Amino acid sequence: MKVFSSWSGGKECALATYKAISQRHEVLYLLNFISEDGERSRSHGTKASVLSLQAEAIGIPLIQVKTSWENYEENFKKVVRELKDKGIEGGVFGDMDLEEHREWVERVCSEVGIKAFLPLWGIKAEELIEEFLKLKFKAIVVATRLDEDFLGKVLDKALVRQISKLGSHPCGENGEYHTFVTDGPIFRKALKVTRGESKKIDNIWFWEISTKVIARGGAPKQSHREPPVIARSIATKQSHEIPRSRSEQGLPRFARNDRSEGLE
Repeated sequence: MKVFSSWSGGKECALATYKAISQRHEVLYLLNFISEDGERSRSHGTKASVLSLQAEAIGIPLIQVKTSWENYEENFKKVVRELKDKGIEGGVFGDMDLEEHREWVERVCSEVGIKAFLPLWGIKAEELIEEFLKLKFKAIVVATRLDEDFLGKVLDKALVRQISKLGSHPCGENGEYHTFVTDGPIFRKALKVTRGESKKIDNIWFWEISTKVIARGGAPKQSHREPPVIARSIATKQSHEIPRSRSEQGLPRFARNDRSEGLE
């Protein structure tokens, strides 16, 4: 089946995409929603240009859609309808145990006439982390509400144990932390991450990063390709105010109380 993968750049969407490919689905696009100014991901606050490099390393076209939180569902449906016209039959999502997420995903996909695939659903968080690491995926923490010291740390079992001891969800499903994947079985090339400054926005620490694509067995090469942006009816008013949580808007809590737009 021809599908798109809902993309944030983090561990769950990467593992879900891997599973979809393993199940012989054809993942034709990565779908990512970005801020109205086109600078950052709505979910994790990662630079749109960094996500574009990540998609280049994977080798699957990235579609980035500008949207406000208020118009998120409208713009999601619009772009998915456009993809459906191009032959897309389903969407892949990395949700694992938050029922409100599943209900939203299944509802909106049903309303536009495609199938929702949630290959991680119902699998224990610890098992997903173990599988992710066993598959040789590599990821780093790029945002957290726990402690600044977690920024830049490589995701491994020791880190997950440390996070769990704080009473947090092992995979950070309640927004405790977010990751950025740099390598793994879905990647054609690896990514080298360069650390930038850390910023605290509304009790969330963000790690500013830049990346280079590394050819297998070769030297790093810097790409300056601009991220593609599609979907015509995108909000044009730029806003710097802190957004409400998705649950407050009737949207799923992909990033509860997300504050990514506050970064400049």
